[in-house]
Amino acid sequence: MPIPYALLRAGFPYLKTVGMRRVIDYPVDVAITDDLRVFSLCRLEGTAKIARVAWEDDANLGDIGSTGTGDGQFTWPSQMILDNKQDLVISDEALHRITFLTTEGDFVSSWGDHGTGDGELNAPSGIALDIEENLYVADSMNHRVQKFTKDGKFIVNWGEFGRNPSQFNMPWGIDVDEKNDVYVSDWRNDRIQKFTSDGEFIFEVGVSGMENGEFNRPAGISVDKDGDIYVADSGNNRVQLFNPEGRYVDKFIGDADLSISGRAYLLANAKPLRLRDMANIEPQKRLRSPRSVRVDMDGRMFIADYGSFRVQVYQKDAIPLSEEDIVEMPRSPTLQVT
Repeated sequence: MPIPYALLRAGFPYLKTVGMRRVIDYPVDVAITDDLRVFSLCRLEGTAKIARVAWEDDANLGDIGSTGTGDGQFTWPSQMILDNKQDLVISDEALHRITFLTTEGDFVSSWGDHGTGDGELNAPSGIALDIEENLYVADSMNHRVQKFTKDGKFIVNWGEFGRNPSQFNMPWGIDVDEKNDVYVSDWRNDRIQKFTSDGEFIFEVGVSGMENGEFNRPAGISVDKDGDIYVADSGNNRVQLFNPEGRYVDKFIGDADLSISGRAYLLANAKPLRLRDMANIEPQKRLRSPRSVRVDMDGRMFIADYGSFRVQVYQKDAIPLSEEDIVEMPRSPTLQVT
């Protein structure tokens, strides 16, 4: 699907919250299957799991995966995506490997060797598949991006430690658009970078800070069907939205209400119910260290709200425009009309 010439951005309202504590614990990533099951990759020191929650009624569908080093287990999982078979693909920073599971939790395969050579991994974090299902990996502690076939055959890599264009300092999130261009959140450099599929630098956005378009430890990154870029600005407790050229558009700081399961839990427990009644609930709406953001083909944005044990969901409302619908970009933009 081609990226539109321009967009009429009508809004991006909050839609719903999925999950609650004890179901989704410290989510670092989220994946949504075609049959609308929400999978949350959860990790805390000493524990790791994938929580499954139904989209419609927020029902707990049970966990898959477990903590360990064996097949289908994790030690420090970082990101999770779905392939064309609807199998889950998970990176593990501690085990330096990529694991494939079915959505029922059955082990499919894994690959990865620890090291610094071509095709070897050192704390892989972000992962993304392109149209041909080649897998791009943010090889974080090697300060580079690597490209593999889905079964782990090395294709190419680029990057080294540094601050200049095409250099990285612990790259973390990664995504690929429909043109196979690659977007990387450069975690310790507080910026994002865009490349061709072979690593040719296109542009960068961001510096350290708290203002619009600035970052404090950007984590997950996603690109939607319109070419818009979403970044989980973890240290600033927000998600930022940029247009396809990297211009800042909007930010999301959190607007959550209680999920269906959260309401049921409170209504069944008198003490937490009283504490909620006494609380200032305004801070409860906000994002706390979001680690990932994902956008589906229907324009729904899913934010892994790490510090609040939930997934916040928003709905994009935008109308694609053609060249005939809108005037050309002015050479000297101004809001003043004479």
